Amino acid sequence: MIVVADTAALAEHLGPLRHRTDTIAFVPTMGNLHDGHLALVNQARAAGDAVVVSIFVNPMQFTAHEDLETYPRTLHDDLSALRETGVDLVLTPRADDIYPDTSARHTAIHVPVLGDALCGKDRPGHFDGVCTVLYKLFRLIRPDIAVFGEKDLQQLLIIKKMVADLNLPIDIQSGATQRAADGLALSSRNQYLSASERAVAPLLWQTLQSCAAALTATPDCETASIIEPARATLEQAGFTVDYLELREMSTLQLVDRGDQDCALFVAARLGDTRLIDNIQLAASN
Repeated sequence: MIVVADTAALAEHLGPLRHRTDTIAFVPTMGNLHDGHLALVNQARAAGDAVVVSIFVNPMQFTAHEDLETYPRTLHDDLSALRETGVDLVLTPRADDIYPDTSARHTAIHVPVLGDALCGKDRPGHFDGVCTVLYKLFRLIRPDIAVFGEKDLQQLLIIKKMVADLNLPIDIQSGATQRAADGLALSSRNQYLSASERAVAPLLWQTLQSCAAALTATPDCETASIIEPARATLEQAGFTVDYLELREMSTLQLVDRGDQDCALFVAARLGDTRLIDNIQLAASN
């Protein structure tokens, strides 16, 4: 496995890699890798002839007062895990390599509508930072395939839209959300939870499942009659709910029926830790 720490070294090693392979699959990460990340890497391994992974804590996607400085950085362990999965090349750039004039002064890419709802509303500028760094990485690595997890479903939809709108020749593939045995979606930020918060956290997924079952079973009922009691249940358990909303998949517009192609999205805080999750509802025939 080749590890390169800057974009100049990336160009030096990427040419020979591309010359001897037909397809390159790419998995961008911010490091602190867990089994969810590694599942995406394994999916990339199956989809492409070579796998490139980036590890970069992107300052442009952190909004004010978020955890940029304290975000867990575990590069040594990350590289060991990637080496075991058979990754071909890992890029670990510095912020000043990606943003020579700082991220605050960098041109940003904004995906309207999809990027303005849900986390886009609660974390202004976040998805602009995600799209901008991904566009730069796509241009540097020129992958044929890129793999993203469905836990960040809004992000996945935004990336697909950006790639389509900007005519980037990349196949965006999605990987299923990986979960702990009790259902909590794997996330690097889960380690911020205290023991008591971690015991409560699986209720988030349990609530999504029960809501989805009720919405599917009674498509004619008002969604508020199902979603509002679920929100109250989460709040009574100690969550601060940023949103719990049913949204149409292609536009992220609010919908009032569960018998269409939509998903239930949730973001909620336990203490200082913000958790997100979602469950998709297929359109009925």
